[in-house]
Amino acid sequence: MHSTPLTIPFNHYRFHFETEHPVRLPDFPGSAWRGAFGHALKKTVCVVRNTPCAQCLLKNACAYSVVFETPPPPGSEKMRKYNAAPHPFVLRFPQQDAIDTSYALDIILFGHAERYFPYIVHALQKAGLDGIGGHRQRFELHHIDYLDAMEGEQTLYREGELQPRPPASMPKIPDPPESITISLETPLRIKQDGKNLTPDYFNFGKFFANLLRRQSMLSYFHTDTPLETDFAGLTKQASATHCTDTKLQWHDWTRYSSRQQTEMNMGGLLGRFSLEMQGNEAFWPYLWLGQWTHAGKATSMGLGAYRIIPTSLPGEEKSTKWSSID
Repeated sequence: MHSTPLTIPFNHYRFHFETEHPVRLPDFPGSAWRGAFGHALKKTVCVVRNTPCAQCLLKNACAYSVVFETPPPPGSEKMRKYNAAPHPFVLRFPQQDAIDTSYALDIILFGHAERYFPYIVHALQKAGLDGIGGHRQRFELHHIDYLDAMEGEQTLYREGELQPRPPASMPKIPDPPESITISLETPLRIKQDGKNLTPDYFNFGKFFANLLRRQSMLSYFHTDTPLETDFAGLTKQASATHCTDTKLQWHDWTRYSSRQQTEMNMGGLLGRFSLEMQGNEAFWPYLWLGQWTHAGKATSMGLGAYRIIPTSLPGEEKSTKWSSID
């Protein structure tokens, strides 16, 4: 089988906002920010009013349609039964002091979505000023940093001036450690046979199959180098691979959907599990990149985020610059 290395170019940005009062947002504010962001982006770029995106002639060129509706291109060999491909971005929310009046929001753009970055800056700025969450708290954009894979920062935007930015790129994948712990930072939602994957039925095979499929779809729809690998072989090996020290719990969380005008259950798995890497090196590139792509459902609003903690001896943890999460 022809093999194409895993290559999903991306850029990681951190938007720094200021607000007049201590932040009053939910523990997982991705739904509120994503909704406001999408509304602002559509209002900014849509030139064909009152026309559903799926029926619009501009759907494959419009920033809103590509980023938020993400229609599969004509003639697509994958996802022919679906109306939308995976969105080419994820939101992330670094840990911050709840009583502070400064606020940080990360957005990671994959592949071709990078070309819409100026529109995204304008939309997130407008979303913040219009107000976020039930209290409609206002956030004023102060500056934007570019973060490289080693967490180095470079300020790209301040006082209305946007500096040139690096092209989206795929960072060099480091060598795998002897063993790793994967820490789930936001709820991981994986559906199997129409049901949520719960702690009792979790295993590495189900986690990895979901991650591999997501990264394959991202590379196919949003890059020039679709992933070609031994999908069946990797999936079979993953299903026979056992985690150690698995400590997971189900976290209930609901959000209000303005589109469907109802409360939606968005609970998922939190916790951690460990994996010996000897003999499992084939999984490493996908696991490492997953710190930016996330896994599971609702990734665009920040769910399915995890970080990798390398462990050299049982119970001994080392800090790492590999992790994309603060």
